[in-house]
Amino acid sequence: MTNTKYTIICILILASCKDYDQLKDISETKVEAYNSKEKTEAQIYTEDQQEIIDRYVYNCADKYSYRFNHHRYQECLDEGIKKGPNISYLWQQKAMPYFKARKYEVGMQYLDKAVELNKVRYLPYRGFIKCIFSKNYKEAIKDFEAIKAIEGNSIVMDHSYNFYLALSHLQLNHFEKAEEMFQNDVNAQIEQWGEKEYHHLSIFYLGVTQYEQKKWKEAIQSFDKTLEKYSMFSEVMYYKSTCLYELGQLEESREWYNKAIENGKAGNTISEANSLYENYPYQILWN
Repeated sequence: MTNTKYTIICILILASCKDYDQLKDISETKVEAYNSKEKTEAQIYTEDQQEIIDRYVYNCADKYSYRFNHHRYQECLDEGIKKGPNISYLWQQKAMPYFKARKYEVGMQYLDKAVELNKVRYLPYRGFIKCIFSKNYKEAIKDFEAIKAIEGNSIVMDHSYNFYLALSHLQLNHFEKAEEMFQNDVNAQIEQWGEKEYHHLSIFYLGVTQYEQKKWKEAIQSFDKTLEKYSMFSEVMYYKSTCLYELGQLEESREWYNKAIENGKAGNTISEANSLYENYPYQILWN
């Protein structure tokens, strides 16, 4: 999972979002520019270590589904770890299925070992897991601040470290700090890609921070910008309808609420790849 090229962000959005024709096309060049600091393994594998990876991951574990044949999948990795206990990738691969099965503490003991062996590669991934999967936001902040101290702001799982820091602060009700960080994240994307070339989740969560501070008009502006990127985003419609209600615009609020229900039931929700396994903050379960 961690070796996936960050350029798949566009593919993931297009494949999972029913309103893909409304999303602004982002060229490979722009994605590569934004993700230009793609990390490589800090640990250089020896020929013997790579042979172990090939044998026990690619030619063994990957032959099984970690969901339906999880015993065989884990047995392959256990054999690999016996042969190469200092190969961080084996520990990460062993951890990953447990997070998707929501066995967070089981998975974390293996991911901690991967971080111990290869901090630069797996510290941001662990921060992502703590933020999105196990919802351990204070610990996620520690991990992202630690990796930023080493290499500055970079990318993990399609978003910047600052995005996950902002999301963690939002979930801890640090609304002012989260708003500032999301705004900076949006500004950084605009600076890198050009006007309006930001990820729709960044501007959505910026709107959520404003909504939480009762900045109804500012929140609506952010939600409208989100809808320019993803016009059938049900959660945006819902929170916009709430803002309109607070402003006394009852008829318009009702219209957006009905749109939210219609689009939510149609599956037009948060479209991140890992939303298949975990609900993202402020995601609504419509069905």
